[in-house]
Formats: sequence, structure tokens, C-alpha cells
Amino acid sequence: MRRFSIAALIAVALNLPTPAAAQRAGELIAAEPMRETPAGVQAWQIRYWTSGQGGVPIAVTGVVAAPMEAIPPRPRRVIAWTHGAWGVAEKCAPSLSPNFFAATAGIDAVGRGYVMVAPDYIGLGSPTMHPFLVGADTGQAVLDAVRAARAIPGAAAGSDFAVWGESQGGHAALWTATLARSYAPDLTLIATAAAAPPTDLAANLREASDKNARALLLSFALHSWSTLYGFSMDGVANRANQGVIHRLAENNCVSLDKKPKLGTILGILTIARATRGKDIDRIEPFGSFARANSVDATRVPGPLLIAQSRNDTIVAPSVTRKFAKAVCRRGTGVRWIDMTGDHGTSAKESAPETIDWIGEHFDGSLAPNDCRRI
Repeated sequence: MRRFSIAALIAVALNLPTPAAAQRAGELIAAEPMRETPAGVQAWQIRYWTSGQGGVPIAVTGVVAAPMEAIPPRPRRVIAWTHGAWGVAEKCAPSLSPNFFAATAGIDAVGRGYVMVAPDYIGLGSPTMHPFLVGADTGQAVLDAVRAARAIPGAAAGSDFAVWGESQGGHAALWTATLARSYAPDLTLIATAAAAPPTDLAANLREASDKNARALLLSFALHSWSTLYGFSMDGVANRANQGVIHRLAENNCVSLDKKPKLGTILGILTIARATRGKDIDRIEPFGSFARANSVDATRVPGPLLIAQSRNDTIVAPSVTRKFAKAVCRRGTGVRWIDMTGDHGTSAKESAPETIDWIGEHFDGSLAPNDCRRI
């Protein structure tokens, strides 16, 4: 009779992965059922393994939601929901928020029979600096969440998936699509949808018309990148204002239903003034890093849907349209949804049409190509 270690026996008894397997990217660590869910929805808060810089294993978090129905004879279709900017501090994880379901447009897909996989990304909900708008780390965390969801029996998640995100999550969705075939050949990407996606990071930080939102998002990026990679901020702000940047990022999560505190407002105004006329595209090493983590239009596979409001003050519509035209020039069809709402409602406003479009591609139908009118 073979001998098993006590740890291995406990792992088997609890239906957990053994230590050797537990650190493989895409392995589920734990799935805790959530009590407060929308009607007809069952959900789990999950922890799973992904890989960060240099392939280092990192335990991260997220949510998986599925219809509260009997397990179907065939695996369910999956939509990976990639969230917009909630902040860069550990406490800002969407899965920790009591407003998670109300703020998550992707939950609408569960009512149509999909499994929604909603990763927090690295560093939100886990004690690691969040790599804000860092393409490869984020895309890998999304793909590994889709893998991990397949280990939850009640979800019945399949290997065919679409990815859909808004704002920062639009950037995440496009990077996920770019990496899917090489990083996760065991999964099949069906379609990609991005609402108000940052694509050219320096241009988006430069051209957004809301200077205060621009200052906060720039603070998130500078804090994240300088902390993770040791980049000096001396070319961007003096030492006193560098401290303000770090405090803004460490202490603030994005909340659309609460007014910011006075200290936050004053900090944002300070950084808006300090960075007026500064273009990180021309400040190294931030410029090179922003270009490396922008979305390469030649690498994004189709089918692709982009939803963009012409009144968006945070993600400049002209930058998104330029990206879509570049995708079209390489022969990839684009479904373009033109909207008139604000940035914060981009995904909600386009959700019905986006979910319909994703369903058409799961069914094998060809959706309209809007390249001629973009």
C-alpha cells in the first residue's frame, strides 16, 4: 500500500488540490458560496493561482456566478467579465464590495444561461501590488480564472468563453484576447467585447477631458508602476507631490455612489496642477512602459465588439476610434456600438446588444461588420 502524507490526505478529504498542484496557474484553491445573490443566481467567491512577472505563482481572487438550475448535460457557456477601475489597493477588490452585483454588468449574462467569471486581477483582494493596466499580468489572471471556474461542479463551466469588459476592463479584455491562444490553448475564445477601453495608454491619460479623473487614474498608474518596478517619479512630480500620489492610490477606491472626501479632492486637485502639461509618453521609463502595455491592434483577434460613448470624458472617443480603425485595416471585422451616455454607464448601456452579439457568435452566426462606418 502506498503511503500518503497527512497534508495529501487532508487535501483529498476536503476535495482540495495537493500542494504540488495548488501552485499551477489556473488551479482552484477555494470556492466559498455567496449568500446574498440576485434572484436565480448562485455564486462563489474564489481563490485561485495565476502567474505574475517571471512566472511566479500568485494566489488571487474573484467571483464565479451561474444560473441556479440543475446542472445541464453539456457545459455552460462562459463570459469572463473584466471590471473597470476600482482602485489599486488590496481593499478595492470588486469581490469584497457589497455592491458587487449591482455594479457588474456581466451579471446580466447569467440570466441568459451563461457562467460569469469575474476575476479581481492581481493585487485586488490579495496582498500584492496591483499591476494597474499591465497587460500580460492582467490577461493571464483572467484566463486562469476561466480555468479555475471549471473546477466548481455547480457552475458546470465549459472551456468555450467570451471576454467582455469596461474601461480598465476593456483594456483587460483586449489583452486577454491577445494572449488566449498562446497562454491558454486549453480554452477556446469565441468573441471579445470592450466598452470604453483604454488602448493607447499615454494618449488616454493625455486626452481625457476630465482633468480630475485623469489625475486620479494617473496616480493609480504611477503608484503601481513605481512600486512594482522601481520607476522614479522625479520626472513627473516633486517629492512632496509624489507622496500625495502614493496616498491617493493607497487610500482610495473608486465609488460611483459616494462623494469623495475633502482630502481626496484636495489631493486630486494638487496632482492635476502638478502634472498639467506633463505627457508620460515623453517621460522615461513611464513612456516605454505605457507603450509596451498599450493594446496592439495587429494582435487582437476577431470577432471584436467595441462600445464607446461620444460623450466619454475619461476614455477619449477619438483614441478608441483610432484603435478600431487600425483593427479594421488589418482585416478584422469590428462591431461598433456608438453611445451618448457617460463613461460610467458604458457597459450597462451596451449590455443587451453586447450579450446578444456574444450569443450569436457562440451559435456560429456572423454578426455585422461596421468597419465602413467607424
